[in-house]
Amino acid sequence: MLTITAVKAFNDNYIWVLQQAQAHVYVVDPGDAKVVINYLNANQLTLAGILLTHHHRDHTGGVAELQAYSGNQLTVYGPNNEAIADMTHPLGAKTQPMFTLDYLNAPLQVLDVPGHTAGHIAYVIEDALFCGDTLFSGGCGRLFEGTPAQMLASLKQLSQLPENTRVYCAHEYTLSNLKFALAVNPNNIELQAYNEQAKKLRSQDEPTIPSTIALERAINPFLRAADPDIVASIKQHFNAIKPTKLDELSCFTLLRQWKDIF
Repeated sequence: MLTITAVKAFNDNYIWVLQQAQAHVYVVDPGDAKVVINYLNANQLTLAGILLTHHHRDHTGGVAELQAYSGNQLTVYGPNNEAIADMTHPLGAKTQPMFTLDYLNAPLQVLDVPGHTAGHIAYVIEDALFCGDTLFSGGCGRLFEGTPAQMLASLKQLSQLPENTRVYCAHEYTLSNLKFALAVNPNNIELQAYNEQAKKLRSQDEPTIPSTIALERAINPFLRAADPDIVASIKQHFNAIKPTKLDELSCFTLLRQWKDIF
């Protein structure tokens, strides 16, 4: 069975360590090499490879040092249409949608999820989704390079994964996301309950991640942009909008604009 462990980095990043029974592991989005090396040494583990979701430095900044630490033997997977200097194996859903990693003995699926960046990808292995900065618990990534239409399509793709899929995003943004979600959808009972649970976890310095697809479908406003209650909140917030019918993309676009300045 796949074991997934969080290594904390910077203020709120999670670097995910993937391991089966062997002592060889893979890491996802290692922005900081030192915390990974400390974890490997403390647990007598060998780094077999790296999975990158996108090119931002807080996700890739540790790759060169980890490659040197590992004797330049690492396989570094990443998005095939982003320029990442230390990537050895570019991937995309159209070119290599499925493959198996050495030592993990389980098929790994590649998903194209542009929006946060133009070439952002995600990985699914067993019941675990590693989605970088595309889907967060209670939120989604900012649109630095992609369009609202791209991000909406990417989130729809992720939301259609099996509901028991565990969501391993790359940042601990949950409480701030839920504060916004409650402003948008204050009468959502499941959202209220999750907010209390998340606050308790964070008060104990415990991660709120992983979430699940089922939970995100229920509480994440960016997966529910066409919900009537959320549409009403959007119209109320942007009070210059005439009370005409808004399509889902328009609602999503306005929701993202609202969150950007929340």
